[in-house]
Amino acid sequence: MTADARHGLYTTGLYTSLGRKSALDAIFGTVFNSTSNLSTNSKSSHFATATETVKMDPYSAEGELINIHNHFHQGQYQEVIDYDTSSLSSENALPARVLVLRSRIALGQSAEVLAELKGEKKPELVSLGAYAQFETGKTEEAVATIQKLAEAEGENATVQIIGGTVLQAAGLSEEALTLLSQHQGSLDAVALIVQIHLQQNRNDLALKEVAAARRWAQDSLLVNLAESWVGLRQGGEKYQQAFYVFEELAQAPATSSTISLVSQAVVELHLGRTEEAQAALDQALEKDGSNAEAIANLLVLTVIAGQDPTELTTKLQAADAKHPFLADLEEKSALFDKAATKYSAKVSA
Repeated sequence: MTADARHGLYTTGLYTSLGRKSALDAIFGTVFNSTSNLSTNSKSSHFATATETVKMDPYSAEGELINIHNHFHQGQYQEVIDYDTSSLSSENALPARVLVLRSRIALGQSAEVLAELKGEKKPELVSLGAYAQFETGKTEEAVATIQKLAEAEGENATVQIIGGTVLQAAGLSEEALTLLSQHQGSLDAVALIVQIHLQQNRNDLALKEVAAARRWAQDSLLVNLAESWVGLRQGGEKYQQAFYVFEELAQAPATSSTISLVSQAVVELHLGRTEEAQAALDQALEKDGSNAEAIANLLVLTVIAGQDPTELTTKLQAADAKHPFLADLEEKSALFDKAATKYSAKVSA
């Protein structure tokens, strides 16, 4: 999961990650590879069955947090931070703060957030502290805190989302799904479950989650996004349906962000529209010239076009030295070198 993915809008794309640099909480912002060879050993679906009696979601269309929540999942993190929360009811003050803190982490302020949350006792804030800790490289400590919280506060919605994000990013998919399966009508949980199933190459379970959520959250942004992620795995006419969702987000001034533009570019690539993909990626890099997901997908486009990727590879290394694309490239290069040693040039006498 990339940082974009673990934070806000989950982008589904040609190059992807549900891993180290927060795509789970940007899970909530990741670019998914529709052809990745990930594990398929998930044993069961974790979709909610009691969807007819779900609790009121403060992020729903009827809730007062819908705008700040949508900003977050659209990848508009600065808008979340700048959002005026002074008029919110007392019960929504903490959920709003959670979104602000997650946005700050998405923008690379993990160390500052960790320092701010030191000594906090509320499970929501403890989980966020662990998430910030994870993002600063203290993986074992963060996972231990989340596992402890999952046992004591597993019914807490924020613990489920943040805990699921950290556990999945640490490679503990089944633990993440078990925690998330306790949700009661949380679309954030549904979206994260869908992301995890896609990472496991369990498109069937991801589709099942989306179908269940569609029955009780027909017009939700997150349901539309999740359906689009799955569509990019299904292919065919689903590409065009996903395009409509991502293009609308990317090109509308009120919703456009680096992440939504990358998402649009990914769909354009799937549809074979390289010029349109180039234009969307150029727009994304105008907004954020060091965005790793934009650079990674531009690198893919460069290779498709038969151009030299060296400069962009160097640029991606500078933006995110641990980006999954680079790790994958290194792994494949090593495998090629290993295979090459089995053959030797034969020189005729």
